[in-house]
Amino acid sequence: MDRWDRVGKVAGYGAALALTPYLLIKVSWVVGSLLGLLPVGAGFGMAEWVVLNSVTIGMAGIGIAVALALVRPWGMRIPGAPLAFCAWVGTGFLVPVLPYAVLSSLLDPADGNPKSGNGADPSMPVWEAALIQIGFVGMGLGLAIALPTYLRRRWPDAFAGRLGDGGEGSRRVLPWMTVVGTAVGGVWLYWAVGGTAGVAHRGERDLAWYVLCGVFGLWALAASAATWAVVRGRPARVPRWVPMVFGWVGSGSLFAWSGWKFALTLYLVVARPAGAALPEEFALAAVLHLAAVGAGAAMLRELVRTRLVPVNS
Repeated sequence: MDRWDRVGKVAGYGAALALTPYLLIKVSWVVGSLLGLLPVGAGFGMAEWVVLNSVTIGMAGIGIAVALALVRPWGMRIPGAPLAFCAWVGTGFLVPVLPYAVLSSLLDPADGNPKSGNGADPSMPVWEAALIQIGFVGMGLGLAIALPTYLRRRWPDAFAGRLGDGGEGSRRVLPWMTVVGTAVGGVWLYWAVGGTAGVAHRGERDLAWYVLCGVFGLWALAASAATWAVVRGRPARVPRWVPMVFGWVGSGSLFAWSGWKFALTLYLVVARPAGAALPEEFALAAVLHLAAVGAGAAMLRELVRTRLVPVNS
């Protein structure tokens, strides 16, 4: 085991350990609310609260399992495709927003009542909020380190070489997913700099919303550019791992976050919980998120086809 493998092993265990308190907190919320020991979150009914937190419990459990699979011997024996998919979704959720997560305490409104719709109740104790934040940041950092070392062990040639070495560049038509990703990213950046077209509830926009629109917009553009570079094999002689990394994280961000936001948008439209609304117009938000999910999935497919994960694995 070389130095990078040792670092990856520490990062994987650290990621699993960091997310465990989040899992336990979510379990306590579900059990406590069912037993009448803890209140249901503001704006939610009992069933909605239990379902939402049960979903996040499942996601946390999968995240912990993926982190352990990246460092345990059995992780090299399980099928590569489902593990790679779960790791792609996990990195897409957590790695792109690491800078925001670190600074989020400075971006919350002064009254401490966030509008980001993350499922947390405003009356949540400070220590719980801190553990949840540590869990997200720790998991994101851990995956960012442990995943590349795992890929290096399992598929040592996945990121090897330079653009153009594998015969890419035969296509003359711009890959459609890069066009869609660029368009989606452009809309998010337009909102991030203060654009109002397509915004239905301007009072719901806070600083966190602007920052997240900017973060997701930049990653959408990065994913589009990286996928274009890999598919076209340009610019020639650039190390392949550079666009692969940006394509992996950016496409995962498009797929994971827009998939989650589309589900949240549908919930807000159907259930209409009191005091909860998204800034964006429903139809536009739905189209954007569906387009982002489709583009992200298509980008991953292109990356896989161009050596991210060899077909015979």
